Amino acid sequence: MNKFYNIKNRICAGERKEKSKERMRRLRRAMAGKSSGIDGLLVTVGLCIIALLLCVVMKDKLEVFIGTIVDALTAKATGILG
Repeated sequence: MNKFYNIKNRICAGERKEKSKERMRRLRRAMAGKSSGIDGLLVTVGLCIIALLLCVVMKDKLEVFIGTIVDALTAKATGILG
């Protein structure tokens, strides 16, 4: 009787070990998926902050740059249409 009990415990322990491994695999997959989403969000927010800072710091130069582009496009459009 004792032999069968030990064999049963070994089989059950092996099954528990496999279930435990499967749970760990699922947990790792879930953690990896959430991690990349958070990283993407942080990168997006960081880029938005950098763009905002550039707009604030270079406000005058951006006005000149955009004015130059608009003037050049207006001159080209006048040349084509006129």
